[in-house]
Amino acid sequence: MSTLEIDVGDLRPDSVEFTAFELVVTLGDGRKIVTPLDWYPRLKSASPQQRANFELMPMGIHWPELDEDLGIAGMLKGQRSRQR
Repeated sequence: MSTLEIDVGDLRPDSVEFTAFELVVTLGDGRKIVTPLDWYPRLKSASPQQRANFELMPMGIHWPELDEDLGIAGMLKGQRSRQR
């Protein structure tokens, strides 16, 4: 049995933006992932300053002050943030 390999492109996040209702992540290859802010309760309830304090990781985004980590692969799969 063989495994099908799919080239998913460049999954490195390049930028992060917020609208009133959405999280918008632009990837290194120019694609944008737009997800509802309701999926991420910590981000939704955070102040603009807390949202702006993030670190871009090779395959995700980390908000140290909020203890929130989002993986690009999970966002593409439509996974919501898990409450801790």
